[in-house]
Amino acid sequence: MNIKLKKNFLYLDKYKIKCAIGKRGITSRKIEGDKKTPKGTFTFKSIFYRKDRILKIKSPLKKYIIKKNMGWCDDPNSTSYNKLVELPFDLSAEKLWLKENIYDVILVIDYNLKPVVKNKGSAIFLHIAKKNYIATKGCVAITKKNMKFLLNKINSKTKIIIN
Repeated sequence: MNIKLKKNFLYLDKYKIKCAIGKRGITSRKIEGDKKTPKGTFTFKSIFYRKDRILKIKSPLKKYIIKKNMGWCDDPNSTSYNKLVELPFDLSAEKLWLKENIYDVILVIDYNLKPVVKNKGSAIFLHIAKKNYIATKGCVAITKKNMKFLLNKINSKTKIIIN
């Protein structure tokens, strides 16, 4: 089962889910910091979640509990670029443990992971949307309720098609 993203909506079977995307739209030429969502067809690699805020996640995808010292490197000059890192970290990294709820559940989109290409964009996730679906820095974001629904529908073969 695939998920299609078109004009701020995810389509899955007969379901239509409102979403937020990168502030500057969708691009086939993603670069670090451009605030654009990458165009293409991707799978989901794994799930990160806050155990203190999300009780149970049923999914065949590999699951990781977010800890206070977890980050995701977004510095193209680092050998850890676009990878999970431990905080504190000498270079730039996105903190995964946040006060706000946007990273309560993170689906890691298999974008620029194998191989990692420097400056092609990092930390591209499907995560929880801010109020009023405020645009992201390049991720796709949906409500927590829709995230729980989606987690029950996807598996390692599910693709997200971003046009």
